[in-house]
Amino acid sequence: MRYRELGNTGLKVSEIGLGGEWLERHNTQEVKEVIDTCEQAGINILDCWMSEPNVRSNIGKALAGRRDKWFIQGHIGSTWQDGQYVRSRQLDQVREAFEDLLTRMQTDYIDFGMIHFVDEKAEFDRVINGEFMTYVRGLKEAGRIRHIGLSTHNPDVARMAAEQGEIEVILFSVNPAFDLRPPTENIDEYFEGEYEDELAGIAPEREALYKICEQQSVGITVMKGYAGGRLFDAKTSPFGVALTPVQCLHYALTRPAVASVMVGVDTPEHVQAAVAYETAAEEEKDYASVLAKAPHHAYTTGQCTYCGHCAPCPRGIDIAMVNKLYDLAAMQEEVPATIKAHYEQLKATAADCIGCKACESRCPFQVSVTERMEKAKKLFQ
Repeated sequence: MRYRELGNTGLKVSEIGLGGEWLERHNTQEVKEVIDTCEQAGINILDCWMSEPNVRSNIGKALAGRRDKWFIQGHIGSTWQDGQYVRSRQLDQVREAFEDLLTRMQTDYIDFGMIHFVDEKAEFDRVINGEFMTYVRGLKEAGRIRHIGLSTHNPDVARMAAEQGEIEVILFSVNPAFDLRPPTENIDEYFEGEYEDELAGIAPEREALYKICEQQSVGITVMKGYAGGRLFDAKTSPFGVALTPVQCLHYALTRPAVASVMVGVDTPEHVQAAVAYETAAEEEKDYASVLAKAPHHAYTTGQCTYCGHCAPCPRGIDIAMVNKLYDLAAMQEEVPATIKAHYEQLKATAADCIGCKACESRCPFQVSVTERMEKAKKLFQ
């Protein structure tokens, strides 16, 4: 298992995480088997947004005696009312649900206290500027949460969170299908309608979000990395081709600022299918060639997705990384010192490019790599 720094939290999380949603339909022993399998594979982060009491208790029992081996993303505002889940901003309900989470998870703190499910910009303003955020700050000051996070499906809200200053982690939906959709305040729209008229490239709001999070050192953990499973079937995939779990994971993990993908699983076998990513060959991870050749073409020619097909470079340049740093720096009026320092630490930079264009022959999206290397060389000189 590989581990990544989660923003500026100082914590390293497994790049494959456990999304707990589907554990609601399993008993105590089955939940324990899933968590045992995760731990054996090196997974150290889980997301529990669910308010259903039994699943919280079952996860808590499975973590008993090994709480220190796990980072928990627990949601603030996910409540259980009259036998069903209710997203709430009423503080009496919110407090009761958070206390229930701690009790059932058998812990006195949550690593990442996630402000739960904010998809509307107006609601974000109400939450951040009202008593809800005051309550969240109090939890952090008391050590009952270690870091403040927020979950959203809307890139506009995620950007507001990234620029807010206190939010360190964003749980965001990332997959190649959703990345084609413009911002919306209705998550159902991501699963509805036809895509054919929209397959013109990554929505600029989403592409900018990933870069802004990286600039601000705000970590992203990923939900819906498989788009609800629709990407596994050519009939339901907006591209007209099927992707594998490994390809979906690779797509998400190559977005800037992404640290971990919270994979929803039912069984130990589902865990194993996800952690197969850690030992997969490069050709097994290759989503780019599949999408570039898809019947419903997905990306604009010339757009770098940092997929790494350009490698190897005869001069040892990590071309995907240079492109990523160039894109991050080019968004600013001046090159940020941190990005320049990262660039200068590379073993080889754009200045080492000899213009052989071997990389361009391997790029699925016909990116003019040598031209971008020249631009990067000038920008970072």
